[in-house]
Amino acid sequence: MEKAKIVILGGGMVAGYAAKQLVELGLPAGDLLIVSAEDQVPYERPPLSKGFLAGKDTQESIRINPAGFYGEHGIEVRPECEIESVDSGAKRLHRKGGGEIGFDRLVIATGAQPRALQVPGAQLAGIHYLRSLRDSARIREHAGSARHAAVIGGGFIGMEVAAVLAQKGIDTTMIVRSGRVFEQLFTREMSQFFENYFTAQGVKLERKASVESFGGDGAVSSVRLAGGRSIPADLVVAGIGVQPVTEFLASSGVASYHDVLFGKRRRVEHWDNAVSQGQHCARLLMGERQPFRHVQYFFSDVFDLSYEYWGDASGADQVVTRGDITTKSFSVWWLRAEQLVAAFVMNRPDEERTAAPQWIESKRPVAARVLRDTSRGWHEVARRLAPLRGPIANRPAG
Repeated sequence: MEKAKIVILGGGMVAGYAAKQLVELGLPAGDLLIVSAEDQVPYERPPLSKGFLAGKDTQESIRINPAGFYGEHGIEVRPECEIESVDSGAKRLHRKGGGEIGFDRLVIATGAQPRALQVPGAQLAGIHYLRSLRDSARIREHAGSARHAAVIGGGFIGMEVAAVLAQKGIDTTMIVRSGRVFEQLFTREMSQFFENYFTAQGVKLERKASVESFGGDGAVSSVRLAGGRSIPADLVVAGIGVQPVTEFLASSGVASYHDVLFGKRRRVEHWDNAVSQGQHCARLLMGERQPFRHVQYFFSDVFDLSYEYWGDASGADQVVTRGDITTKSFSVWWLRAEQLVAAFVMNRPDEERTAAPQWIESKRPVAARVLRDTSRGWHEVARRLAPLRGPIANRPAG
């Protein structure tokens, strides 16, 4: 039986950033084994629905660390290796098809897999899900010959994919089950802005629509909506959510963590959370004993728009907008009991995006009337709090 001091189960972003952090903290060569079901070394996920899908990024450019990084630092990466169970008592991983891997310490970072459509015709060729580099490459290749695309889902993945396909000149329709795009995050006014913008770029919108079936002879050619109407589609991408890959860890609770800032358990499937948790796990493995204190964050790029979001807006009792929400430059701030709990910033001064995560973490009082009054200038808003310090969050290219 082979064995490693530290095993990371999963070859995604957590593994890539944990490995990088471990090396920086002085991990001895030969101590780390990364067990991955994929055939690639760890890579960034955001470009899969942005730069890589659009053809601007390459497979090499989106790697978290260069391919040679792992061998240079004595880190073994075991690709296309699937695990069927974990014996925590014996400290062993049982491989599918036989064989065991022993460990002293184990990091479980198996990520998530897309939710699949369960309707007639869902197995037709040309219906795609987006999670891996291979998925994105297949969609990119298919887009080269597609004429009509249907994107199912109105969240950030659906919006990003629809934007890329429309920019490739493909007749694109977004099918949104709810009454507006990104209903779980955006205010009604925000949804209206983005819907108007997408429509102006040629994207058709089907709201309050659900897929009844797919048509086609071997390959998809149409999407039939509940109610009987059919739309043409020789390329379909479904972005209807994900579920954690934890079947072999039933009832273990490993798919969530305790958010010390908001006082509740949560699961976050965004780039920044994977980066931060990978780095945090590395520090724990090297002896640090600090809680995971982190303001959740994600960003999105659609057409020529780029926005960022921090925090958790659930339970907010006030919403404040700065700027003109009918233009490409505005920010939205969610407050609960005069504390900032979430913020959205698009094309605003850097002072606003710097302040957003710091104010959420500080829990200092924020006056809604001051936020709302843009005539005061940002320095007067900031004056209400202690001096704000810290770096602006970095984003990967793509």
